[in-house]
Amino acid sequence: MAQQRPVYPGIHNDQYAGMTDAGRIIRDAWVFGILPETETCEGWDYGRLEQLHAQVLEAWEPYGHLVSNLPEDLRQRHERIHKEAVRLARAAGWQPDPSGED
Repeated sequence: MAQQRPVYPGIHNDQYAGMTDAGRIIRDAWVFGILPETETCEGWDYGRLEQLHAQVLEAWEPYGHLVSNLPEDLRQRHERIHKEAVRLARAAGWQPDPSGED
């Protein structure tokens, strides 16, 4: 019997509404327009998420991986997307790490 490869549950079904590394990658892909905001990546295998991660890293590169270096339109999109993510995560019971490592 063939072993089934694990798949990602989708950002909205992920722990604390996607407040994970995979969720961050997906949200950043939305910011840069790599994925439409309607794409939750539900059912993706983790190899495909790794490929997305590489694309996101490449998109961040010209900005030194800093939100403050983003052009105004991308900075506003980032703020909107991530603010909504925090709202959803808190509603799901997420508590940010006081050390700032979350």
